[in-house]
Amino acid sequence: MLYTVSNLTKIYQNRTVLDIAQLQIDEGLIYALLGPNGAGKTTLLDILGFIAAPTAGTIAYRSRPVQYTESSLQLLRREVVIVEQHPIMFSTTVAKNIEFGLKIRNISASKRREIIAEVLDLVGMQEFDQAMAHRLSGGETQRVAIARALAVAPRVLLCDEPTSSVDVENQLAVTTILRRINAQKNITIIFTTHDRFQAATLAHQTLFLDHGRLSNGSADNLFSAELIGENSTNMACRIQDAVTLMLSADNLQKKTRNANGRVRVRIHPEMIQIQPSARNMDTANCYPGKIIQISQERERIHFHLDIGIRLSVIISQQEYQHRPLPVGSQVNVYLPFEAISLI
Repeated sequence: MLYTVSNLTKIYQNRTVLDIAQLQIDEGLIYALLGPNGAGKTTLLDILGFIAAPTAGTIAYRSRPVQYTESSLQLLRREVVIVEQHPIMFSTTVAKNIEFGLKIRNISASKRREIIAEVLDLVGMQEFDQAMAHRLSGGETQRVAIARALAVAPRVLLCDEPTSSVDVENQLAVTTILRRINAQKNITIIFTTHDRFQAATLAHQTLFLDHGRLSNGSADNLFSAELIGENSTNMACRIQDAVTLMLSADNLQKKTRNANGRVRVRIHPEMIQIQPSARNMDTANCYPGKIIQISQERERIHFHLDIGIRLSVIISQQEYQHRPLPVGSQVNVYLPFEAISLI
């Protein structure tokens, strides 16, 4: 086992940002770490990269307990490398940026040139070796940052939102590069993302964090909401001052509020119903919406809708073929009571 995490917590200023009872990560796989903003994804990445220490709990790396002494951590950081969301480049050439880590490791000049050529070839940036690194585009910078990380031959590559700040062309390139690295080098990759489709197509396994805890639930349709009315039989909540949901009596016994009286709402993406807007659906929890994105995930179709909030809906290919709805379609969106739960 590559990582074994037990009873891990991380507390900042009296706020618990991570609370993970058990987590195991196998060697040689790609893991996606999904979750909303503030879920603790980057904090967990920093702990797995030995940049931050947990407040409590234990971590074993390659079956050995991690010792939080500087000498031990320095050795571990030689095997585990983090690629930041916004990598910083030295104001020199691409080749010299990659060479820096190799010089620290006392690699000979001839071997350094060989490694630089190899990793630039792996990320498709061979012709950029003498380009000024700080003048590259966001996508080019991300690819060079991956090359720089690969140059030191890590066992583990940790990537924080690797495609969030790059153009569409380079998003595909970065995804392809990560898949190639894993296949050719057997490097374990753990990356954070908000993109459910990217996680489904790239990762062997997906971990979902919500409020610092691992969850078996979907990363889609998790919202913070305000309870605005309730009685003995029903209640309502407002999401982002844009959508008001009626909730069933079943949720009355399950609701959990934080100190500000807010709740967390999950809307199951496979239970949402969408119909062409020409059909009248005069009922509770029915909203006009627009399809803004469609993607295919294995045997299912994933819609992204705008109903005042961004909503994910998943249907089967067979259902989509029976009723195709292109991007831009105006639709009615119905959220049945059973699709909505408080967590």
